[in-house]
Amino acid sequence: MTPRTVSPAAPGAPLLVGAGSGTDLLRLGFAMGLSDKIDNQAEETAGKVKEGAGKATGNERLEAEGKVDKASGSLKQAGEKVKDAFKD
Repeated sequence: MTPRTVSPAAPGAPLLVGAGSGTDLLRLGFAMGLSDKIDNQAEETAGKVKEGAGKATGNERLEAEGKVDKASGSLKQAGEKVKDAFKD
């Protein structure tokens, strides 16, 4: 089996992934968008966990980091929703 290669793409363009011969190309725009959404949700969830741990232990720094991570994940998710609205 030939290893799969990834060709660079312009920002926002779907990546092209193909077999070693380059003849079997697959567009991954949907999969990349889904990956971003999962990453953003994970960041928000991790922020919630950090914030809760900070509150439980009285660690103000950890609580603040959690709030920042949570807000960052939420903001990125909102950006993904805007991108999705303009895709169609």
